Amino acid sequence: MPAPETPNLAADCIIEVTDREGPAIVLIERRNEPAGWALPGGFVDVGETVEAAAVREAAEETGLAVTLEGLLGLYSAPDRDPRGHTVSAVYIARATGEPEGRDDARAAAVVDPRHPPRPLAFDHDRILADYCSIRLPS
Repeated sequence: MPAPETPNLAADCIIEVTDREGPAIVLIERRNEPAGWALPGGFVDVGETVEAAAVREAAEETGLAVTLEGLLGLYSAPDRDPRGHTVSAVYIARATGEPEGRDDARAAAVVDPRHPPRPLAFDHDRILADYCSIRLPS
């Protein structure tokens, strides 16, 4: 009988930018595969808390200092990464300022979460749909 699979653990941020009119969040255009726009985030380092990983990854990829506001949810994605099954903790965060693409981000952009650029990487359509249903007026 094979050993049970241990998922990779990732921490992602939906960064709300509050100094603009209307709903706005930060997405990054990834350099690596799978190509496409994505939430700032990445894998948790050994000995690091998930919350610390979310803040670190957001800063590395956007240049923004973020403050976590709360957990949106946990998302299971068997095909997110070639190394195997990934579970992502997705946090809602606040930040001000102008993001810029850094680290493994080719670009960073402030977008309306209801109309994200295409293509989206990973399962971020589902994550953004959950975010919009909870955070934005209908």
